[in-house]
This record gives sequence, C-alpha cells and structure tokens, in this order.
Amino acid sequence: MGLEEEIEDLREEIANTPYNKSTEQHIGRLKAKLAEKKEKLERQSSSGGGHGYAVEKTGDATVGLVGFPSVGKSTLLNALTNAESEVGEYEFTTLDVNPGMLKHNGANIQMLDVPGLIEGAAGGRGGGQEVLSVVRTTDLVVFMLSVFEIQQYDRLREELYANKVRLDTSPPNLSISKTGKGGLRVTKSDDVGLDEGTIKSVLREHGYVNADVTIRGDCGIDELIDGIQDNRVYLPSIVAVNKADLIDRDYLPTVEEHLRDHGLDPEEVVFISAEEERGLDALKEQIWDALGMIRVYMDKPGRGVDYEEPLVLREGENTVDDALRKLGGSLDERFRFARVTGPSAKHDEQQVGRSHGLQDEDVMRVVARR
Repeated sequence: MGLEEEIEDLREEIANTPYNKSTEQHIGRLKAKLAEKKEKLERQSSSGGGHGYAVEKTGDATVGLVGFPSVGKSTLLNALTNAESEVGEYEFTTLDVNPGMLKHNGANIQMLDVPGLIEGAAGGRGGGQEVLSVVRTTDLVVFMLSVFEIQQYDRLREELYANKVRLDTSPPNLSISKTGKGGLRVTKSDDVGLDEGTIKSVLREHGYVNADVTIRGDCGIDELIDGIQDNRVYLPSIVAVNKADLIDRDYLPTVEEHLRDHGLDPEEVVFISAEEERGLDALKEQIWDALGMIRVYMDKPGRGVDYEEPLVLREGENTVDDALRKLGGSLDERFRFARVTGPSAKHDEQQVGRSHGLQDEDVMRVVARR
C-alpha cells in the first residue's frame, strides 16, 4: 500500500470514529500517524524539484492577496499600488507572483498578487504548493472574495490549513525537552483538556520516548500535533468582499447572511469595488491595523521632527532597542538614552532606555555618544 492510500485510510478511520473521552487516545494516535505520513509524502513530492516563485521581501511588511481565479486581485493591486499586474476577464490571468508597494501612513507595505488558488492547491494542483509557499512568507493574508461567492472563504482557509498556515490564532504553549531516561513526563496546567495518556500517545507516534513536556492553555489534538511538528506558520487575516458595486441595496442583507453562515462578521469585512476603486481607504486602514503597525516620528538634531517619513515598527517589535536596530548605522553602539513625547510617555521629553515600549505617533530623539 502506498503512502497516499495509507493517508486516505487514516482519514476515513478518523472520520468514522466518534470523538469522546474513551476514544480520544485512539484518535490522537491516528491523527499523529496521519500527520507523520503527510509530512513524509510532502518530502517525497518536493524532492523532485519543480518551479517555485521567488519574491524578495521589501518594505515594512508583506501582504498576500489570496483568492480564487478572476476575483479581482490584480485589479485591486493596481488600484492600491504602483504595480502593473495583468488584468483580464478570464481565469488564470496571473501566472506569476506580482508585487506592488502600498504607501500608507508613511509605511511601505509590499502587496503580493498571487496566482488564483483552486481547490486542491495544497496537493499541488495548479502549481498550488508553490503559490502557498509564498503566502507562508507574508505577514498578513487578505482574503479576496466575490460578493456573489462568499462560500469560497471556507475552501481558501482549508487550502491554507493543509499547507500548514494557521490563521488568527497563536501557537500552542508547549515545550519539549528530550532526556536520556525516565520516559515521558507531562506537566500541564489545569485548563488543558487533553488527558495525559492522549498526550503521551501523540508524542510516542512522533518518536519521543524520554522527554519532559509542559503544556499550558487549552489545546486540542490538532494543536498539540502542530506544536510538536513546529513547522506551522501563524498569520493574521482580514477579508475584502469585492464587486460590491454590482449588487442592489436590497441584496445586501442576503450577502450579510451568507457572511455569517461562513463565520464572518459583516461589520468586520471590508466591502470594496476594485474596478470602481471604492472602499479602498477603509481596506488600507484594516491592513494597517491588522499588521499592528506604529509610526515613530524622529526628532533629528538641527532639523526638527520629521513627520513626513516616520520610522515604522510593528507591535511586539516596538521597543527603543527595536527602533535602533531598524535605524541602523552606529546609533546602536553609541546610544545613551532617548527622549520620548507622545502616547507612551508619562510626560513630554521623558528619558527612557532601550526597553521602553513605543506607541503610535510617539516623537523620539536619540541621545548618543559622539
């Protein structure tokens, strides 16, 4: 029996096994076996080489436009950026990854128009694996849906999930330290729902015999396997619903109902018309917020505060130390302290050190040794 048949058999057995506490350990073993065999099949498939997409990341962040063919990604890219992505009224117009640069709030945000995904992309259909490998390198996924085909959202998420992209969630709080003896020792917090036997079964299927394992926070079998394999990418996402100009106002409640049916809040998606360039300002703001970007205006000696070209940082990488690294040059080595005025400061011109967390629209002056 080949790997593909083994994978299909495991999927079928998992689907036919009711999930409850008495079967949890068995399902855990099956899912762990399935994950391992899928990894093996993927390694075999990739060993033959093949054409990929190489896109150099530039700017302050990178955003991937993800959608099925002919949903309007190329038109949107051209409307948002300086790109010239080919546009056509037929499927598969975009045959390569086309980058463009969105300039917003002083930031340079690289936008990637990737070839339209089709079902089975993660399995290699339509060059899907190459496309999905590009998506994995981005900082944000923008799902682009047609207002008439909201159901595409579920299928797109499934393709990304199959390619190890986890959306709008965080990695499990899991640590594993191999030991020379003692078997598997599991420590878990009170909110972990999985029992110890299931956790050990999954670990053994992944080759662990002796290890100290700590798990915190509620996680299921799939999240546990994600943490053990440690090759998943965790990305935020937003949704843009295109061709909104083509619907009557009376049809809008139907669209909103379809969105809710697929787990989307109509208040959180952005309705746009790429063709008519409507709703683009709102989309830019959603992209900015989802990326967690902040602007820091540098007070430059003898020149005053530069409000035209702010230093752009990301939440989680927004300390003075992070700012020094991004500024480059010799400031990092010569740094004495900084003076900050703005939302993060207790008072104007507050003297701060490297660990100080900056906030959007702070003004900072670096005081350095000569």
